[in-house]
Amino acid sequence: MKREDFHTLPHWAQKYIENIDSRAKSSHTAREYASDLRLFFRYVAERRGLVSAEDEWADIDLHALVDTDFIKSIRSGEILDFNNHCRDTLRHKPTTLSRRFIAVKRFFRYLTVQRHVLEQNPMDELDPQKTGKRLPVYLPLEDCLDLLRTVEHDVENQFRERDYCILTLFLNCGMRLSELCGLNLADIYRDDTMRIRGKGSKERTVYLNPACTAALRRYLPTRPQEGLKAEDRDAVFISRNKRRLNQRSVEMMLEKYLKFCGLEGKGYSIHTLRHTAATLMYQNDVDVLQLKEILGHENLSTTQIYTHVLNSQLQDAVRQNPLADIRAGTEEENRKATQEAVIRMYEKLGVPDARELAGYPDDKSEEEESEEEKAARRDAIIAQILPKEMRDRAKAEE
Repeated sequence: MKREDFHTLPHWAQKYIENIDSRAKSSHTAREYASDLRLFFRYVAERRGLVSAEDEWADIDLHALVDTDFIKSIRSGEILDFNNHCRDTLRHKPTTLSRRFIAVKRFFRYLTVQRHVLEQNPMDELDPQKTGKRLPVYLPLEDCLDLLRTVEHDVENQFRERDYCILTLFLNCGMRLSELCGLNLADIYRDDTMRIRGKGSKERTVYLNPACTAALRRYLPTRPQEGLKAEDRDAVFISRNKRRLNQRSVEMMLEKYLKFCGLEGKGYSIHTLRHTAATLMYQNDVDVLQLKEILGHENLSTTQIYTHVLNSQLQDAVRQNPLADIRAGTEEENRKATQEAVIRMYEKLGVPDARELAGYPDDKSEEEESEEEKAARRDAIIAQILPKEMRDRAKAEE
């Protein structure tokens, strides 16, 4: 819901949204909660026969329909029915469903505790919606490199340096979309640090690595200097219309390059890049407490989701062990399975004729191979694996 449409909300909903703004909550949160409350009041009005499901939003005057008496008459059953409507009819995702529930609950708590409009909160009888935790989606390292190379080679794009810089910051700093669009020139310091304004107007400092500083130094000389409006002159990223680059433009830019490099349709988004940065840092031994500060998380539990990502990868790594398929069996089955595992290991080391060197003659068992044959096979394998100088040194020591 756009901020300029807030006046169409019921009186007390407007007061509640103003309260959110006064407490330095992000404007994004205010817009989402306003949209949630507008949908809730429309549902209750439809349920009571005051409006029709076919009515356009522009034809519904919630400000006039939903007065104080209307709000006082809302019961927990109507709220529960609204939640079921969002889940079963509108097919909201669990995260969206939970947010709508919280928006309505906090609105009624505001009227009960802060404004004393209500004597009893109708939501006290309802339990919050449980969303469960999902592992974050992220781009593998090779896909990150493909994405950056695609932008780098797009010579027809007059904003190539800008777009490359944006993706570099996302993939290295783990910024949110709103944080990147809100960056000002004054936020970038000479000591290769950057100030980021996160959720709730909380500020944090991020240290820029060489990739980020190089991308910024390459982009800034190409940044438009003339024709900018006063409110946009300090913006780091400028659109083709010489305004501060907006969030939708950044999303469209990413969608274009995902399509160009064959990553379209995999569910990747700008937030995926934030997950990617966090995952790559955690995989490369960045402590979870440090990662919490870099990402601007308020609670450590939010950051710990990336430890689950690593645990999942460790499980996959164990499954790739060449001995993973060795199970209890007959002596002959175990011998052959071990032999195949050794062969795969030699092949990964680049040993020519690995199967012949590691295997045993078909007409002999392991016990029938002579000591001389074993020694010769061992020497042949060592000759393939070790450099000549190491072999000569080993012989000298013997």
